[in-house]
Amino acid sequence: MSMSNQRRILVTGVAGFIGKNLLVRLGEQSNTEVLSFVRGDSDELLTAMVASADAIVHLAGENRPDDVADFARVNTELTRTLCESIRLNGRNIPLILASSTQAQCENPYGISKLAAEHIVESFVAETGNSAVIYRLPGVFGKWCKPYYNSVVATFCHNIARGLPIQVNDASVTLQLAYIDDVVDELLRVLDDSKFDLLRGKINPIYDISLGALAEQITAFKNCRTNLISERVGTGIVRALYSTYISYLPSEQFTYNLPQYGDERGIFVEMLKTPDCGQFSFFTVHPGITRGSHYHHSKTEKFLVVRGLARMRFRHIITGEIIDITVSSDKSQVVDSIPGWVHDITNIGDSEAIIMLWANEIFDRQRPDCIPCEV
Repeated sequence: MSMSNQRRILVTGVAGFIGKNLLVRLGEQSNTEVLSFVRGDSDELLTAMVASADAIVHLAGENRPDDVADFARVNTELTRTLCESIRLNGRNIPLILASSTQAQCENPYGISKLAAEHIVESFVAETGNSAVIYRLPGVFGKWCKPYYNSVVATFCHNIARGLPIQVNDASVTLQLAYIDDVVDELLRVLDDSKFDLLRGKINPIYDISLGALAEQITAFKNCRTNLISERVGTGIVRALYSTYISYLPSEQFTYNLPQYGDERGIFVEMLKTPDCGQFSFFTVHPGITRGSHYHHSKTEKFLVVRGLARMRFRHIITGEIIDITVSSDKSQVVDSIPGWVHDITNIGDSEAIIMLWANEIFDRQRPDCIPCEV
């Protein structure tokens, strides 16, 4: 479907987890108007919406009804009504169906989802209408309802609040897809040209054991006390961390850090990583010198974010001395060099604030920090 023209996208189930995320993303596109169909709307309204839609994303579904008959009523029959509305309209209106990997299972939910797939397949065979079916695994991410259809949501909600979680069999393997990847794929196929019946794929799909999932989310909680960040930049850990953070209650948007102070100023560690060092900052009162040590292997980076300071270096073998003046007027990083004694002196009139990165977490047993004057 061309992005150059205005378009109307009908989305069923917009009040659901996937629907909310898709609705926001579609709302970010200036050329897209969303027609929203929610639980309780009439079949007549659905038919009217279909008549003006350029494409349809069918997300509406029932997975935990009070009455088991609602599986068929919502998952199967609503799909049938939708296909009939497209047929009556007489236009090729691309249809995206969100099914489930449970369609392979002999349970009421899976049976109803499989029946919905068959309805779409038959409809396409009879009319030539474009359609794509996605069998979604467990989808997780922001706004997913805990205690409903995602163990990830439940674990994140409970662990963030200090509530217990239940792991009956830690070895059970889960197949999961992250909400942003799901929505990216839905948007991709909406922007695609006309297509015949396709079996869509979400990529990537993550495999993780229930025990590993519980351990990982618990580690996210612990990073606020031990300050050691998990590897949250890529893959499932990135997705899980983003999800966990989204479940924090507002009173937990902030947390305190230990602060160490003396007559020279304060020192605060902010973040530690398993294999990429740690970040901290310290202050220096006017006229005060901090440091006066050297390292054999440890390296550091210093950035003055407020104030004026002088850094001095002395080679412990040759005695060569280097002086460097740095200030917050110029964003300039100074490296500490192994084998060079170094210190930093506040030569300004007000307190200096210096950001510090070290390539390793400070180890009190092996600090690699030898006191020595420049």
